[in-house]
Amino acid sequence: MRSASRATYRAGLLAACVLLLALVAAGCQTTQDTAAEKQAESKRILEKREQKQRSKSHDQGSKEQ
Repeated sequence: MRSASRATYRAGLLAACVLLLALVAAGCQTTQDTAAEKQAESKRILEKREQKQRSKSHDQGSKEQ
């Protein structure tokens, strides 16, 4: 009987470890997704800024003539 409770304990411990690893993996994926979203947002901001600067320099060039 004692070995049965030991086996149950080990099974429970193993299940807890697997659950913990799954939660950590899910957390890492969420962090990676958030980082990718932030990077895409930054890229859009920089592209808009560059486009605005090009437009501004083009407008200045036409005013000088």
